[in-house]
Amino acid sequence: MTKYLGWVPLSVFILTGCAAQSPAKQLSRTETVRVCTGSQCVDQHRSTVTAQTPASDPEAERRLEALSRLAEQNPKAAYDLALRFLRGDGMERNSYQAIEWLRKAGDQGLVEAQFALGRIYLVGFEEMGADPAEAEAWLSRAAAKKHKEALRLLPQAQAAKKQEHAQYQVREADRKSWDVWYTTAPYYWHWSGASWYLH
Repeated sequence: MTKYLGWVPLSVFILTGCAAQSPAKQLSRTETVRVCTGSQCVDQHRSTVTAQTPASDPEAERRLEALSRLAEQNPKAAYDLALRFLRGDGMERNSYQAIEWLRKAGDQGLVEAQFALGRIYLVGFEEMGADPAEAEAWLSRAAAKKHKEALRLLPQAQAAKKQEHAQYQVREADRKSWDVWYTTAPYYWHWSGASWYLH
């Protein structure tokens, strides 16, 4: 019984506040509504508030469309598009699309994409867990081209594949170096005026 006594003053306060207002006042709606976008809030008349969609950037959409067309034919452009999806650079972040574009670049023989995929599958990324078999496959392709980091990580992927039922832990240094890679790896293609050019 004593544990409920703490609620009595709060309940009395709430009920007193409601009792001080007339029923009509309690049910009335204000003429304005508070609308917040980002860090700004504005009171607007209720009749003028409509659903707002994010403003589109036609120039950014045009650049993305041009890079996507280029990426269908060029593995370096596909790699760049994957990096942009990973980073949210000029578009919404989308790890699924990033991996799809990395796979296209890797399938076309781009060693940086093969290594990136091997590392993603070894470490796991966002909602995706590690997949040692995929990691081994991609790192093997990059290691065959003498990629130093792929040669270093390939034994880890092979060991993890052998221990699929055991909990495999990636070294923290590898996880940190992954973060450095995906935020600092340079792009091959750059936008200039009306088209993309290879740097």
